[in-house]
Amino acid sequence: MTDERQTVFVVDDEESIRRSLSLLLDSVGLRSECFASAIEFLERFAAGCRGCLLLDVRMPAMSGIDLQTQLTEKGSTLPIIFLTGHADVPLAVRAMQAGAFDFLEKPFNDQELLDRTHAALDHEARDRSDLGQSHAVAERLARLTPREEEVLGLIVDGHPNKVVAARLSISERTVEIHRARVMDKMQADSLAQLVRMWLAARR
Repeated sequence: MTDERQTVFVVDDEESIRRSLSLLLDSVGLRSECFASAIEFLERFAAGCRGCLLLDVRMPAMSGIDLQTQLTEKGSTLPIIFLTGHADVPLAVRAMQAGAFDFLEKPFNDQELLDRTHAALDHEARDRSDLGQSHAVAERLARLTPREEEVLGLIVDGHPNKVVAARLSISERTVEIHRARVMDKMQADSLAQLVRMWLAARR
């Protein structure tokens, strides 16, 4: 399960639910894979898989809540939508407090499930995009020399070249050279963009 395409992973021990969900998702062009147990899903899981997870709360051998815990420990970023019976709503609420994306109570409305699934997929795509940008910024920062990092830190704090020069005991011309190199290495077109990159890296 390392395909870069988004997939809706359905994990439910009831075959009728797996079949109906697969048909529903297919009807709107969403790719899906179904699993009869949490253990079966874990055996196929890979950290790089993309999409979201429709997960039953109560299943034999390993519950949906237990699977959520295992996925968190493995560093999974898949949004989880729990499918729950009325009696399991408190469990689903606790699961959301632990990071689940949403929950739907059975029997659910088809359109509501599709709407929430699309929302989960959009969320995953944004998260992956943000993560990719953060990695790119971190790689650029790693290419800076220690002096360039010092200059960058003072620049994003709003200090003009004259103050940066005084703080670092170097000439303004040297600051300008370092500043130009920082802008080039960070691939920043403006000071505002440079500040956004710095803040993203700090987060």
